[in-house]
Amino acid sequence: MEEFYLTEEADACTAAGKCEENKKHQSNKRAAATEERLLLHNQHPMKPWQHARARVKENVRCVWGILGSVGSVEWYCLGALGVLTALISFFMDLCVGKLLKAHSWLYNELQGYRLLQFLCWTLYPASLCTLSTMFSHSVCPQSAGSGLPEVRTMLLGLDMPDFLSLSNLFAKVVGLTCTLAAGSAVFLGKVSPFIHLSTMVGAFLDRLCVSIRGEENGMLVAAAAVGVASCFGAPISGVLFSIEATCTLFSVRNYCCCFFAAATGALTFRLLAVWNREQETVQALFKTSFSTDLPYYAPEILVFALLGLLCGAVARLFMHSFRWSLLFIRTNRVVSRMLATEKSFYSGMVAFILGTITFPHGAGQLMAAKLSMKQLLASLLDRQQWQVLSQNVSVMVPQKGHETLWLEWSPAGTSVFYTLGVFLIMKLWLLVLASTLPLPAGYFMPIFIYGAAIGRLVGEGLAYMFPNGIHSGSSSCLINPGGYALAGAAAFSGAVTHTVSPAILVLELTGQSTHAAPTLLAVLLANAVARSCRRPSLYDALSLVKQLPHLPSLLRIVSCLFPESRILLGSVHRLELESFLHHQTEGHNELKQLADGCSVQPVPVHISAESTVQQAYGVMSVLGVPQLYVTDHGRLRGIITWPQVICKMAKHTVVR
Repeated sequence: MEEFYLTEEADACTAAGKCEENKKHQSNKRAAATEERLLLHNQHPMKPWQHARARVKENVRCVWGILGSVGSVEWYCLGALGVLTALISFFMDLCVGKLLKAHSWLYNELQGYRLLQFLCWTLYPASLCTLSTMFSHSVCPQSAGSGLPEVRTMLLGLDMPDFLSLSNLFAKVVGLTCTLAAGSAVFLGKVSPFIHLSTMVGAFLDRLCVSIRGEENGMLVAAAAVGVASCFGAPISGVLFSIEATCTLFSVRNYCCCFFAAATGALTFRLLAVWNREQETVQALFKTSFSTDLPYYAPEILVFALLGLLCGAVARLFMHSFRWSLLFIRTNRVVSRMLATEKSFYSGMVAFILGTITFPHGAGQLMAAKLSMKQLLASLLDRQQWQVLSQNVSVMVPQKGHETLWLEWSPAGTSVFYTLGVFLIMKLWLLVLASTLPLPAGYFMPIFIYGAAIGRLVGEGLAYMFPNGIHSGSSSCLINPGGYALAGAAAFSGAVTHTVSPAILVLELTGQSTHAAPTLLAVLLANAVARSCRRPSLYDALSLVKQLPHLPSLLRIVSCLFPESRILLGSVHRLELESFLHHQTEGHNELKQLADGCSVQPVPVHISAESTVQQAYGVMSVLGVPQLYVTDHGRLRGIITWPQVICKMAKHTVVR
């Protein structure tokens, strides 16, 4: 019995000991788990709620999986690109409209106080330009300027991450809003900076696609098209302008993607206007009401052709003045020092000068200075004959709508020819002066309005010469000056930018297809004059001044063979080279240079050593060339052939 009780006590002690050991083991496990969680938390101290973030990421992937079964992720990103860019454009226009309305209200409230009105007219845009320069350069200095030359450089393959950052996007939006709110006194536009904005949004969505699918979609080309479409609601001309102005090489496989993104952006932009009760339905931004029965007479085709030649000549004058101004501010010591140290002061000073010249009680009354940029274009596209209306001021004029805007072009009965002439002379050099401002700004809309003024002057002159219209058989109709303004806007902007897409842009802007043929004729003739003697376009001039990489002219390459820098200039056929060397060894000294005996084929495209195999494959498939030259700062480093690229691509596909 004693042994039994002793054994029972021993078993109880053993059980108690095991229970304590189990408790200690569980306590140690809990402590180890807690320590592990703390270590995981300390590894990422700046990222709290990691488990919640992991769940959200997992849910997002599940949603993408469901959406991916319906359509590709690329198409969703292209649609999001159009919607986001249109939202930015619409709300930017909304803020600019509120600021312009506030300026107009304050100016009108000071009626009778000439000095206060002068200070209001000049200090308001000066303050906004100063704020735009100060904010853009303090947040991201790369946000100043139009940004389109940099976009062209990035589409060529050069990596410029600072120009695609979110800080640049934020600085560009705020700075451009302040610039546009300065009004027609500063006379700067929105299109080129907004192409840069759209490209930044596209780059962000492209990075999102990389994180989801692990490969790039190349939405930068589509983003450039969306930028134009979201400004004017014009998808077709947006795609064409992006190809002409930004893309040196364009892949056909991106064509459908560009149109889808541009159509989404344009439709969203116009639907937002309907939502804001600006329009009753989706329609053209500057709707016109030209006659469709007899829009113009056959003899007027000659006048449209002369208008195109005139716009091309004026475009060359403008580009000469523009290049001279850019070189002047870079070479002049005083101006260059001010731009290097006091950019905000320079912007405020130039804006104050522009405001002083355009003051409505001074020279501004002869330039329709009270009208905003949109009102200027809407008034110039008016189909009425201003000269006839100005001679009969007793006619009852509607009190609302765009029909009364022509009164700003005829103050106190002044001839419209005089005001249009003053506008064209003054705005030419005022726009050149405004282009030197170091802030986010574009130049397409100002030159578009300037071309419309040229066409309006020609149309008013023709209407004055033929007050009853040009008789053609039994039919007769009055001359429509608005049609010439339409063609002039397309011709001058196309000549300055070396593009043809403005001929389509004016048709989408106005919904007026009757003037398609004469407008296209005027644009082609204006381009012929502007491109003569290999003159650079507006964006080429900006790239040259900023020393950005660009494809040089083939004629210039051929004309300067064998420089001392030993940079790759072209290729020579082997048989021709052997023949040349044979003549040289035989003592025939009449051929002193390689170009005299061989036809040097230029190399318009070559890639860098950092280019990927996919990029080389894309370039070779688009151009249809059997080989590509690999260069480093222009110096030849090697040659890659089509079989080598195919082999590399096949290995890459097998690995994946």
